[in-house]
This record gives sequence, C-alpha cells and structure tokens, in this order.
Amino acid sequence: MNLFKKCILLSAVLLATACVTTTKIDAGPRNIGEHLQLNLSGAWNQINVSGMNGPHTETWTMEGLAIDKLDIYSGLNENEAIHPASASARDKKNYVFKASLQPEQIVALFEGTLTRDGSTFKLLKLQPTLFGSVKGFHFEYAVTRKIDNVEILGSANVAISRNQLYAMVYQAPKLVFYTRHIERVNQIMQSARIS
Repeated sequence: MNLFKKCILLSAVLLATACVTTTKIDAGPRNIGEHLQLNLSGAWNQINVSGMNGPHTETWTMEGLAIDKLDIYSGLNENEAIHPASASARDKKNYVFKASLQPEQIVALFEGTLTRDGSTFKLLKLQPTLFGSVKGFHFEYAVTRKIDNVEILGSANVAISRNQLYAMVYQAPKLVFYTRHIERVNQIMQSARIS
C-alpha cells in the first residue's frame, strides 16, 4: 500500500472514531490563548478531535492530520499534560509539564507523547533560541512511525514564561510534505510574541 493510500485510510479511521471539526484559520494576526500572538502569511485548518488536546493546545494542518500537523501550546500550566493519553495508546502515561524542567527534559516529554504507539524518536538538533521574544530553545527530530514505517521530520520552538509552557511543534513526512511547508511554519514561529 503506498503512502497516499495509507494516509487516506488513517484519515478515514480518525474520522470514523472521533468527533472531528475543522475551522479555517485565515492569514493575518491571531491570538492563541491569553498571551501568545502569531501573524500568519497564509490560511491553515484548525482540527478539533475530541480528547486529542488539552485546554491550552491547538492543532493546525495544511494537508490533513495524517500528513502534517502543527501543535501550538499557549500557556500550559504546571502539572498539565503535553497531550492526554488516549484510550487506544499503548503507553497510558501522561507526560506533564513542570516549569523547573531543563530543555532536554522537555524534549523527552514530547518524545514520550510521539512514541506512545511504539514509534521511534531521534533528536537531531537542540539549541538555544528566542521564541515569542522570550529566551527558549529550538529542537528538530525524526520519528519513524510504527504504523507504516514512514519517516517524519519535526521542528519545534519552546519557551517558558510566567512558569507556563509556550511551544510550536510542526511535523510531516520527510518526503515532500515537510519541505513543502517548513518555511511557512518558520515564518509563524518567528512572528510569535508572548506578552
């Protein structure tokens, strides 16, 4: 089965098993939560799937969840899960944020959520950066998805402000899709402001 057919099948399964709503996010300035502001150069689709995100997380996509995903965290509080464990996850652990965590420990939280299904994670880059005008860090990673053995590339910017986590995490298949949208994602990350 080729990648396109696998993605269509995965999308159909997601739609059949969850309440899904899609909202178009237009270009221009956008507030996410109380303190995060972004400026978009093009439209995105916001996906809401019951049980997928916590109260301070939005998920956007250009091509569909089975293809690419941009998770935006707008002020996760102490002891709040990065992503709640789903009923179908092999790993039921909730990976929770603590303001005292070091960058490597925060990356490990994301790794835990990305590998709940048995996928494998490899950290490619970790370096300091400004995110939202706040001192933070940037990391890049590769995930080999267990379900179809597709290599996914990811890029993230993270900062802690007022003991809350702010982050943008983008991922898409290495072939075609990651390079198609990463410049647009980088523009959004650079436009971020945390007030």
